[in-house]
Amino acid sequence: MALRLLVVEDDDHIRTALRWALEDEGYDVAEAGSGEEALQAVAVSAPDLMVVDLMLGSMDGFEVIRQVRRTLDLPIIVVSARADTSDIEAALDAGADDYVTKPFAVKEISARLRALRRRVAPVGQAEEQPEAVVLDSDPAAPLVLREASGTVHRGEELLPLTLTEFRLLCELAAAPGRVFSRQALLERVWQHGFFGDERLVDVHVRRLRTKVERDPSTPRVVVTVRGLGYRLDPQ
Repeated sequence: MALRLLVVEDDDHIRTALRWALEDEGYDVAEAGSGEEALQAVAVSAPDLMVVDLMLGSMDGFEVIRQVRRTLDLPIIVVSARADTSDIEAALDAGADDYVTKPFAVKEISARLRALRRRVAPVGQAEEQPEAVVLDSDPAAPLVLREASGTVHRGEELLPLTLTEFRLLCELAAAPGRVFSRQALLERVWQHGFFGDERLVDVHVRRLRTKVERDPSTPRVVVTVRGLGYRLDPQ
């Protein structure tokens, strides 16, 4: 069965071109020309993936993503002519998984969608993964990663990690104490190769820390190694 993909774009020509190209890739593509139409489409039939423009009129793409993220954890790619770092960070903070600047090649969108689809699949064979990995042994509320079940708990609380945050944590936890460069994390988590944007890593690490660290302002589990990248230090 074809995956359902919702394209949210107010430019008719771009939206139609994306639909035709992505239908050729095997997706079942629905369209929305505004933020309001997008939320209505999501409510009627939740898509498996979304491609969202930021400049949509009265309800912009940032708000669409925030509202979708309240109930769904599906892969979301932003496409936008806005290329400032602040816009990219704001989109990722809203809950986007990836960001592509216009003009773009449809093949690039297709490649990134395939990468997102691979990340939805299990990280590895469940039987090869440990039942649980303790990342912080705080007696009052231990931080426990269960990769096979796709969950992270702080004590009894199930932490609401997005797909990207979970995959990022799994990659770091696979080699505790090892320093991963931003480019290495892009290749492992985003799987974009040469066109990945290292800012994706920084923003998602910051978001991950707000959920897994006891004090996000002084991270102890996911630490920065200045000039090199990031490392996981079990506590």
